[in-house]
Amino acid sequence: MGFQLNTLKSNKQHPENKEVKTSFLQKEITLFGQSFSNKIKEDFYSELSVLLKAGITLKDGLELIENTLKKKKPKKILQELSQAIVSGSSLSDAVKSHKEFSNYEYFSLKIGEETGTLAQVTEQLGSFYVRKNEQRRNVITALTYPMIILTTAVLVVGFMLQFVVPMFQDIFEQQNVDLPAITKFIISCSEFMKSYGWLVLILIFGIFISRAFFNKKIWYNKAKDTFVSRVPFLGEFVKKVYLSQFTQAVTLLTASKVPVVNSIQLVKQMISFYPLQKALEIVEQDLLKGKSLSESLKPHALFDDKMVAMVKVAEETNQNEFIFERLNTQYNSQVQQKSKLLSTIMEPVIIMFVGVMVGVILIAMYLPMFKLSNVLG
Repeated sequence: MGFQLNTLKSNKQHPENKEVKTSFLQKEITLFGQSFSNKIKEDFYSELSVLLKAGITLKDGLELIENTLKKKKPKKILQELSQAIVSGSSLSDAVKSHKEFSNYEYFSLKIGEETGTLAQVTEQLGSFYVRKNEQRRNVITALTYPMIILTTAVLVVGFMLQFVVPMFQDIFEQQNVDLPAITKFIISCSEFMKSYGWLVLILIFGIFISRAFFNKKIWYNKAKDTFVSRVPFLGEFVKKVYLSQFTQAVTLLTASKVPVVNSIQLVKQMISFYPLQKALEIVEQDLLKGKSLSESLKPHALFDDKMVAMVKVAEETNQNEFIFERLNTQYNSQVQQKSKLLSTIMEPVIIMFVGVMVGVILIAMYLPMFKLSNVLG
């Protein structure tokens, strides 16, 4: 998705030349994903902001962005937005009728329209999705190599249990060797793999497929997020990612002059991390009772002492936007550092796990072999 401002006039005069070629690297492949993904939103809001600042009308801006899209679903959504605006609707109202857009985006755009700062709000939304996508890439980068090693380890162990162990088992049965407990255990694992290995593969594949359908279920997200948040080191890393998104969202809403209570309500709907959503529900109730934001955040372990202290300073000095922007910068830095550290730590741990598993299997197979050689000798 991209456009050239110096070609806007020619595009307007020659509709047939509106189509712009997009390189393969710019295309996004989604499996069970959203038709208007966060990557598309990043480009959409950033480019819409540039067009509005350049003096292009909202309708023309939407049409220009629409012409740069190749995928049918996002293109159709922008067509419907343009038609709604031509019919007299505002952008926020047009966005509200599409499930691909959140309440957070709806209210942000509505505030931008009411205050005449739509270009600034779309720019801030673009920045929000830039950082959100960057954090997602950091997480994927940190976990990709360790997951490749772990997958290889599982395949190696599975191969040994499926093919190598049965070979030794036949030898032991023919010689009537008294097997040690560890050998019996490995042979039992091998027999289980031979009998039910295909069921395990189907179960794993089923979990992968069903995840797309369960993502919108509250009980599934609660169980998943609670489990992830309790995993050593990984849990802290994930919490930092969502705190970074939280502070960035509050920065955007504060810049748009949204009241604190409304900001908490919107952020709660925007960020899908159950521990944070649950904490924000209680924070919202405390704010409605008259407590300050810093007092409301303090009882929750998710919000560290540094954040609480900084928020208290922001309230006393009336610099909420500046303080939350600083907090967001700090959390982004921590996410990048922890993503590198996560990758560094997981790699040797998984390699050690592989070595232990293979070593146990080899020891279990060779112990009876030593006993057998003594008997034959």
